[in-house]
Amino acid sequence: MTRRNFLNQTALGVLTATTASIGRSAEPNATKGEMPLIVSTWGFGKAANEAALKVLLGHGSLLDAVEQGIWVTESAGDGSVGLSGGSNAAGVVQLDACIMNGPDHKAGSVAGLEGIRHPISAARRVMEKTRHVMLVGEGARMFALEEGLESVEVNSRERYEQWQKQRAAARAKPAEKKPEGHDTLALLVLGADGNIAGGCSTSGLGGKLPGRVGDSPILGSGLYVDNEVGAAGATGLGENVMRYCSAFLIVEFMRQGMAPHEACMEAIRRTIKAEPKGANLSINFVALDKKGRYGAAGTDRGFAYSVTTPSSSRVLPNPANGKLDR
Repeated sequence: MTRRNFLNQTALGVLTATTASIGRSAEPNATKGEMPLIVSTWGFGKAANEAALKVLLGHGSLLDAVEQGIWVTESAGDGSVGLSGGSNAAGVVQLDACIMNGPDHKAGSVAGLEGIRHPISAARRVMEKTRHVMLVGEGARMFALEEGLESVEVNSRERYEQWQKQRAAARAKPAEKKPEGHDTLALLVLGADGNIAGGCSTSGLGGKLPGRVGDSPILGSGLYVDNEVGAAGATGLGENVMRYCSAFLIVEFMRQGMAPHEACMEAIRRTIKAEPKGANLSINFVALDKKGRYGAAGTDRGFAYSVTTPSSSRVLPNPANGKLDR
């Protein structure tokens, strides 16, 4: 089964009064003091985790681990993250990414970035080499090129003309299929020194309007890191994550004492409470805290997450399966 099919098999419903206890009764996952700890979205995050661990065991920095781990997925060519990802309605792949460093609470972000091999590297350069947090579109591409990041040629005018023709044809004939789904890599790292960092990268929703930006490059939505508490990342339908500042919300729940899994579940409850009955949310989260605990939860039945430490590297199923009934 492909990861795109995972997103198409969403099972979401209304929580009853008894669901307030779901997740709270579960034993929190913990590394029993073993660090570094790396947690990421989806099964394909496992390879990224292992690359990040190799960096850390080689005495690289947290940010190096996040960046180089995400490189693996951006370079995989599997049609989900990076330049192989789904194109927008104009036939152009526009990439989003962000990175956040816990110790100094700095961050960098790029959105609507075209033709750059590693958007996570562009995001890190924004954080480290500018006074800004976020660059978008052509400005982000120009900055990345000035920084010498690997690129490919982008002919936006030609793509736009093709899009206009496709739009005209679509008006004359109903669309035969819906736009493809998408996947996102959110990767969180807790270092042996107790510091935390994270990153997020995506090609976004297939068939999106040109210029659409999802949650992945938005701090507090697709990713949030607080060095005193923990970190959280998201994957799924970005609009539904953005509207609730979900990653920030999960970190705040952990600040109140919730374990990571509980915090992810509570963020889903909060969202469901405000949404129409039967809404297809497609929101999935991973989180870790300062204590070395980790967790995840999602409304997509096929959602999985990856956890890596020096002694093990595993892909784990969605803990919320069966606990969010249609």
